[in-house]
Amino acid sequence: MKRTKRSLALTWLACASLVMSLCCGILVMDKASAKDDRRNRGERRHGKVASDLRERSRREPAANDIKVILQLNDRPSFELRALLRSNGVRVRKQFINFNTLSLELPASVVESLASFPEVDFVSVDSEVRSLGGHVARTSGTDNVRSLGTSGPLDGAGVGIAIVDSGIYSGHVSFLQAGTSNSRIVKSVDFTGEGRTDDPYGHGTHVASAAAGNGLVSHGKYIGIAPKANIVNLRVLNSQGVGSVTGLLSALDWLMSNRQTYNIRVVNMSLGMPAINSYKNDPICQASRKLVDAGVVVFAAAGNNGKNGAGAKVYGHIHSPGIDPSVITVGAVDTKGTNGRGDDGIATYSSRGPTRSGWTDDLGVKHYDNLIKPDLAAPGNKLVFAKSPNNLLVQNNPSLNTTVSSVASRAQMTLSGTSMATPLAAGTAALMIQANPNLKPNMVKMILMYTAQQMPNFNMFEQGAGELNVDGAVRLAKIMRTDALSAVLGFSLLTTSAPNPLTTIDSYTFSWSQGVIMGSTFATGSNLITKYQRMYGLGVLLSDGVLLSDGALLSDFTMMSSGVLLSDHIPISNGTTMGGGAQFCSTGVLLSDGVLLSDGVLLSDGVLLSDSALFGDGVLLSDAILQAFSALLGGDPTATMPIEEDMGDDYAGY
Repeated sequence: MKRTKRSLALTWLACASLVMSLCCGILVMDKASAKDDRRNRGERRHGKVASDLRERSRREPAANDIKVILQLNDRPSFELRALLRSNGVRVRKQFINFNTLSLELPASVVESLASFPEVDFVSVDSEVRSLGGHVARTSGTDNVRSLGTSGPLDGAGVGIAIVDSGIYSGHVSFLQAGTSNSRIVKSVDFTGEGRTDDPYGHGTHVASAAAGNGLVSHGKYIGIAPKANIVNLRVLNSQGVGSVTGLLSALDWLMSNRQTYNIRVVNMSLGMPAINSYKNDPICQASRKLVDAGVVVFAAAGNNGKNGAGAKVYGHIHSPGIDPSVITVGAVDTKGTNGRGDDGIATYSSRGPTRSGWTDDLGVKHYDNLIKPDLAAPGNKLVFAKSPNNLLVQNNPSLNTTVSSVASRAQMTLSGTSMATPLAAGTAALMIQANPNLKPNMVKMILMYTAQQMPNFNMFEQGAGELNVDGAVRLAKIMRTDALSAVLGFSLLTTSAPNPLTTIDSYTFSWSQGVIMGSTFATGSNLITKYQRMYGLGVLLSDGVLLSDGALLSDFTMMSSGVLLSDHIPISNGTTMGGGAQFCSTGVLLSDGVLLSDGVLLSDGVLLSDSALFGDGVLLSDAILQAFSALLGGDPTATMPIEEDMGDDYAGY
């Protein structure tokens, strides 16, 4: 009887949520275009000031040093320029590619900014923090080294921007194998400390996971794309902390210089509290413009998947991982084995849905409620390059390994979604080397379509599943991306459709054969056999998915027939996307107030659990300690065996 009542209650809630959504005229996802049309979106006409910024300005009316990010939708008027030149207002930085300013101003000015029509959104210049074995084999990378047309598939010529705490350039992992030439082709500091090395220790580890050359220990700690070029953009200081201004500065530089260094992939193993909707968040807006310009952007999901008591919590995806154009990566615990049959989501890996949102003129908050992460990758107790005397190891000597005592060859162990994200970023570099014409949405689609669904985990935990480098690269190689393929429904493959199976370390698994699209997901072989307009620049994979008459429908101007949308979020049975028991209805997910799932209630933007508290754009309570604990140690399970470096450079794959 209790089970029946619960089912009836869930059904009633789903129906009520759908009715509310229909009455409000809500689309699952805004129709996107290459042109920035945010001024025409009704929700952007409301609430120009972020809720946490408005609260602080009211709480501290005498404050004269509030740091904010001002986004504009037009050239500043004479009146606005006069205000920005007035006493107490200081323009700290201008971001030319994003029509955005970093300001320091009195609290009394905050509300005044919202009165200018050319002002799009004002938000806190928040703190940004870092998040966070033998992965070449367990990820399937070893399977594809020989697939290159003019040599090994290793990322050669592709630029990966590592936006992090700097990189120790003296480490042998970043040399061009067989030479003394560094693959770090550019380093820029955005912290104000005037250095581009890595005193914190995070960025070096991340960079070698994406593109370490494997010279140490006969390739046991090789990165995914060992010959890719690396662009080092330092935004986290010696304590591992940065700001929105610093991060925007790096992304602005990246937009201007992406072609000079052939930067096709960006890795951000960092994040900040996701308070504002991705439609307003300045880092999300900048990330979207990079994607629209042809750059694949990766972000860590975060390390807040459990509370202080060790129980699961939902809704803690960090920004910029909340953005639908960004590829958001969770962490897999491989249990220290190469075989994938025992893999599962690491307990600390942040779960969706996204709980960022915007507030209308009536004070009602509307949540984004997107399914995130997009996929997951090995992230638990990974061994990669160590920066000398770094703060992480100084405070936690157990992170040291016995691989080598030589500084330029030393390795360390870290865990977190920070470590998982560069594995996916390195995979994108291999895919682009195999097929240079791939657009970001095609890279995202392929990564999800070929991922491995892990049993007993829902989509808010694993996204489309675990990264499958073998499947992703093989599918990327046979994708046609010439001009003819831009026609909706045109044949997308140069060969027949591949068998959707991969074998890694004698374990064979099915591809997920599906793609996450905003608040739902789609399945069907036409996702890879027929061109979908969602794969172009200036659009989202979720464009063309809309809510009508209580059902999710396909807009066939954006996607062809044969692409099936789901009306529920499943718990995977380990086969394909949609294969498993129902976890919750998308009708529940689409509502603006309440989400019921797995016995966890989300209401008013707050998880009813030991959740993070947000104040002044800074993550408070035990969430930072929790994230830091995950970054350092991770789950108390087996790590990959440590193999001592004998001092000889290994140049094979």
